[in-house]
Amino acid sequence: MGYATAKGISKRGFMLRKRCTAIFFTFFAMFVLLLLRVFYFQICAGKSLLKAAISQRTANFDIEKPRGDILDRNLIPLTNRSRKYSIVLMPIYLNKNKENLRKVCEILDLDFGIAIKEMESRSSPIFYEVDKERKEKIAAFNLYGVSVINSLKRYDESSVAKHIVGYLNGVDGFGEAGIEKYYEDVLKYKGEDAVGIITDARSNPVQGLGYRLLKLDGYNDKLNIKLTLDYHIQKIVEDVMDRRGITGAVVVEDVCSGDVVAMASKPDFKQDRVASYLNSPGKELFNRAAASYNLGSIFKIIVAASILESGESIGSNYYCTGAIEAGGRMFRCSSYKKGGHGFIDLREAFAQSCNTYFINAGITLGYGNLINMAGRFGLGKTTGVNRQGVEEASGNLPSASAYYSAGDIANISIGQGEIMATPLQVADMTATIANGGIRNRVNIADSVVDNSGKKVRDLKNVEGKRVVAKETADAIKSLMEEVTETGTGKKAALKDYGGAAGKTGSAETGEDNVIHAWFAGYFPRRNPRYSIAVFAEGGRSGGDVAAPVFAEIAEEIMKKGF
Repeated sequence: MGYATAKGISKRGFMLRKRCTAIFFTFFAMFVLLLLRVFYFQICAGKSLLKAAISQRTANFDIEKPRGDILDRNLIPLTNRSRKYSIVLMPIYLNKNKENLRKVCEILDLDFGIAIKEMESRSSPIFYEVDKERKEKIAAFNLYGVSVINSLKRYDESSVAKHIVGYLNGVDGFGEAGIEKYYEDVLKYKGEDAVGIITDARSNPVQGLGYRLLKLDGYNDKLNIKLTLDYHIQKIVEDVMDRRGITGAVVVEDVCSGDVVAMASKPDFKQDRVASYLNSPGKELFNRAAASYNLGSIFKIIVAASILESGESIGSNYYCTGAIEAGGRMFRCSSYKKGGHGFIDLREAFAQSCNTYFINAGITLGYGNLINMAGRFGLGKTTGVNRQGVEEASGNLPSASAYYSAGDIANISIGQGEIMATPLQVADMTATIANGGIRNRVNIADSVVDNSGKKVRDLKNVEGKRVVAKETADAIKSLMEEVTETGTGKKAALKDYGGAAGKTGSAETGEDNVIHAWFAGYFPRRNPRYSIAVFAEGGRSGGDVAAPVFAEIAEEIMKKGF
């Protein structure tokens, strides 16, 4: 019996240990599951749950919409270049602490009585943008209910390339023009910066939580747009235009690649005050660099190319009397008062911009040949930057098959009449000559890059094609060099910095006494790196007004090694 009893006790003990073990593993498994669940909530689903909770229990007030940067070719930012300081006043706290509110009002020059009423009537945060001095004064007090936020200004006084970068809509912060608008989907990202009031189910502020600065997504989501512009060259261009008071445009293009390294239009505007320019007579919002104008004698580059490509000795022994009759009209040369240039060849005619020589050559070549050659250089078509965020005109190039009189051909041969082009097209035409007759695709947008500068997506169109023979391009380069040595463009000679070559132009507009000034050239002479088109609205003389602008810009670029 004793044995049976011991056996029974042993069996009950075994069963008890078995139950304990089962209970232990059950609780252990539940504990592990609980840990996994906590890990999921905290790590895996933390952000989404926080966002959901905040949306239900927080009244959010945006500080600003974070955006990617617009960068130059060396990753120098063209946006967000300077600090911005904001003071955030929290009414729930300041309403109970009038002394803190009084100190803030004294620093910010606010009416204390009005401020008290505002604190009593609202609970949402109140923002004031301040300068650095006032920000530091308030920060030094370390006032309860007052926060200082350091951020970046999208645009400031050092902003350049405003017509290219564009600007934001003042209402919703989305891109409204330029690169800002075209690449809106890239530049906006998930980051959310806001001040929130943590509330209970009845929308009352939770004691001890109150206001919180909310950052719900990471900085690593940020993407930026890298342009082909060079900040330093762009700054040189704009500074020279400002010093000389030029109303017009300048475009600088990399001869070898077709990249636009600078594009400026003056007068320009403040990007955070766009509304004040909408009806301005100065047309500050208008991008003159991509608008079309009469070309004047710049078109003689096209006529010269047509002469050289024809293989014929056109005008090899031409005599300029100072005027020429065509289609019942008399066209004068700049040498009219002196009785003409006399016997003149292509080299001298190009250097002195002899109208009668080029009119005679144009009529001999025929209208169709001139128009076809202009088309080969890209006139009458957009360059492609309109597909990269910069609106541009196509200029005007009449049909090559249309009938035109001798008078019309005479007009076109000297860049008057229906032929129109943009400063961007002129810079590209000049780059094609400097590049030995190969025309590259024009680019102003390079790529999408992440916050470390690593390329995410390419935006450039890389393509080049020959439009004239190398011998033709070399011959025109020689003609353009003569312009700066002995001709109408001597003020663009650049003798101390490797020399330059170019062509002047003075374009009649059909308006009384309104003549636009042009200079299109490249530098240095032997191994051209950049082409520059200078357009001075109403400047009258390409040699006296536009050529010196070219020279000053080119000198600065060479001196600083850009």
